[in-house]
Amino acid sequence: MKQTSFIHPRISFLKRSIDIVFAIICLVLTCPLAVVIALMIKLSTPGPIFYCQLRVGKVKSRKVEHFYMIKFRTMINDAEAETGAVWALANDKRLTYVGKLLRKTRLDELPQFINVIKGEMSLIGPRPERPEIVKNLEKQIPFYSERTYQITPGITGLAQVSQGYDTCIDDVKTKIAYDFAYSLSLTKLGSWLLMDIRILFKTLLIMVLGRGQ
Repeated sequence: MKQTSFIHPRISFLKRSIDIVFAIICLVLTCPLAVVIALMIKLSTPGPIFYCQLRVGKVKSRKVEHFYMIKFRTMINDAEAETGAVWALANDKRLTYVGKLLRKTRLDELPQFINVIKGEMSLIGPRPERPEIVKNLEKQIPFYSERTYQITPGITGLAQVSQGYDTCIDDVKTKIAYDFAYSLSLTKLGSWLLMDIRILFKTLLIMVLGRGQ
């Protein structure tokens, strides 16, 4: 049977299996914490507990997948009512007090395990970007969309732990190199395992030290 993806078939199977098992375990273990977070959000500011946002998923040869990413709400309600789709900023004034804490520890991303179980996201992969921003970046950066070609975007990833959130076009240009480096690791089992272990370790370090944004 002819291989239609540059990703090694064994890696595809193992990666998806790990995603499902890990996501289910994490959702079960963090359920009490999620309840506490939900109460903190509800009692501190008006608005919904969760925030669903349309993102660009895996890019295929004839189709670009889209999905709604789920997060705990960290900003004031209707934060982009006047500005439209914009990048998050350092010391963003739209963040709530609880939201700042969730961003620093990345606990706002816990609900994304639901996206992982549904197959819309992976534990590790390129950051899923918003369609409006992708459309703009494609005009400025060659091959930008190819960063998620045949790859499911992730909750965390090499670019995310190496550089953090995008705040300008130069940040995006730098992070594309990290995304393509991760893509290359998916061609060999050993390189993929080492890469994912490294990314998970760095992600845990960021969460413990509160270095999220």
